[in-house]
Amino acid sequence: MVNDQDVPQDTSEATMSPAQDQFGPPARIKKDYAGYLVLIAGIGALVWGLVSAVGTGWGFWEYTSGLKGVTGAFLLGIGAILIGLFQAWRLRKSVAPPPRTRRWIGMLVALIYVGWVGTFLVKALTVPAIHDVSTDLADPPAFKTLQLRADNLDNVPGADDLKMRGLTPQQRWGVVHQKGYGDIRSVRINEPVAMVIAKAERLAKARNWDIAISLPAEGRLEATETSAFFQFKDDVVLRVRPSDTGEGSIVDMRSVSRVGLSDLGMNAKRVRDFLADLTGTVTATP
Repeated sequence: MVNDQDVPQDTSEATMSPAQDQFGPPARIKKDYAGYLVLIAGIGALVWGLVSAVGTGWGFWEYTSGLKGVTGAFLLGIGAILIGLFQAWRLRKSVAPPPRTRRWIGMLVALIYVGWVGTFLVKALTVPAIHDVSTDLADPPAFKTLQLRADNLDNVPGADDLKMRGLTPQQRWGVVHQKGYGDIRSVRINEPVAMVIAKAERLAKARNWDIAISLPAEGRLEATETSAFFQFKDDVVLRVRPSDTGEGSIVDMRSVSRVGLSDLGMNAKRVRDFLADLTGTVTATP
């Protein structure tokens, strides 16, 4: 008689898991090439954009090259987001999808950068494409210490507009300015000229502006504000004159960007905010 213990037993089926018995061997996780691509593109877009901006501010290249870099990085970020979304759609029914962490991190970083740049693009579509803002369009305050850019009126919008045919660049600037920034106008302060200039100088210093000249007796202040990343410089002139009645002062302000065609509304915001603080009210803000 043969003992059952002496018979070799086939344990291959006994040791097989139910899942393996039913579905076969476990699926192999594929390499996450798309995830790496999205991660690299997302982080690369952010780094490229920041380097383009900061490099411009440090003088490594012209501002036009910096803006091209920011734009290229913006497009790269959009590409990262689209690839990530496509990959998520393609793998939506996969039994063993690759890890999603890389893909989501890359998409998140790209979204942050694209959203940041997108705010400026939206702003550019909602404000006039000018870089010179003044409270007095008929007689803008003149720069005497700082120099107004030579091409200030070279690219004023409206040259091809039939409604502005025959107008000079200065007249077109006035029309576009009035339509976009009709709320910006001269303000009256019930204080003497010298006192207004002294207060304006304190406000300018508090904003870390570089003051070129401050003449309380003459009623004039000129200063420059520098932006953070690109180090763009915008020049400001404040003109304060006695009112016609001799009571109080009439304040006019002008803010001009040194480079670029559109200032994305920054000069108008500067004028509104500064005059609001100078007058101690919010009447300068729309």
